Amino acid sequence: MSDLNERLGFASDDRVLIISCDDLGLTHSSNEGVLSALREGVATCASIMVPAPWARHAAQLVTESDDIGVHLTLNAEHDCYRFGPLTHAPSLLSGDGGFPSAIDDLWEHADPAEVRRELRTQVTRAQAWGIDVTHLAPHLSAITLRPEFFDAYLDVAVEFQLPIRLPSTVTAAEAGFPFRSLAAEEGVVFPDFFDHDWRAGSRQRVLDAIEQLPPGVTELHLQPAVDTPEVRALTADAAGWIDDHQFLLEPQVQQVLQSADVHLIGYRELRSAMRS
Repeated sequence: MSDLNERLGFASDDRVLIISCDDLGLTHSSNEGVLSALREGVATCASIMVPAPWARHAAQLVTESDDIGVHLTLNAEHDCYRFGPLTHAPSLLSGDGGFPSAIDDLWEHADPAEVRRELRTQVTRAQAWGIDVTHLAPHLSAITLRPEFFDAYLDVAVEFQLPIRLPSTVTAAEAGFPFRSLAAEEGVVFPDFFDHDWRAGSRQRVLDAIEQLPPGVTELHLQPAVDTPEVRALTADAAGWIDDHQFLLEPQVQQVLQSADVHLIGYRELRSAMRS
């Protein structure tokens, strides 16, 4: 039974689904794929990587009707594609330029004060670009599972009164601290269910999740990108991203959602519930 359902105006046993798109702003092909999935497909929201090279272009394409959060970014994991923090943050830089590639490298060197300032600046930069930020979603969950960085994540969510993404497939015991309880105690809203699965290509994962969707609010994430030489040169995962885009536009997905009696929402509804 979901208390969040009732706050959103649904019955407690309704199946409510957020279909979110990550990595808006990462590449031109990501921008095209994400916005196409939002406007022509079944995606309900997206999150922008503000420090990434194509973020300004994405912001220029976003409209008031688009449900856009900030994909809080402290890693640049692609070897041939380097970018770094918006703020002066030496501890957030790797030896080869830009953010660290690996999460462990970030955790070893990052100064929590610099993390907090960088996260806050990514939100205010998105707002300065005219984006009505609806939520926060950490890139690679880098700041979710370490308490010193989670504190900064939670502080930013409280300051801007924004709901957040939190995994439900990682327990407090595995993380070493009760991250979901801490967020709830601060009045921060988050979906009941989010699968901590970052493998590229989401078709079967999403279809299986819809078939087994529990009562409550579930978030499913994808990384749609259109097929271009740019994205294929960036990563071996490109085929999965391209398929995410094609999948989100297929009529079959809409039919599956209707058959499952799923209620689609974005994060804007969670933000309204949190602020009320």
